Amino acid sequence: MSVPRLIRERLATLDPESIEVLDESGKHVGHEGAKGGGGHYRLVIVSRKFAGQPLQSRHRMIYDALGALMHREIHALAIKAHTPDEI
Repeated sequence: MSVPRLIRERLATLDPESIEVLDESGKHVGHEGAKGGGGHYRLVIVSRKFAGQPLQSRHRMIYDALGALMHREIHALAIKAHTPDEI
């Protein structure tokens, strides 16, 4: 199963109204950190569960949902996390 698909499956716990996962690993070939494994991804997620949560808490919710993926399959993750009212 592809990593973007795994990311989407794990983030389903946040009941996203929309989710985009872009694999940017190809842009980081040769990057020192990329040698250890795991890819570079860009995430845009919209969820009502982010309402009233500061940015740091939103990111923590995402990291918690992704769990072990953050230690193996994902080397870097750029996150934009919004509520439906913010877009």
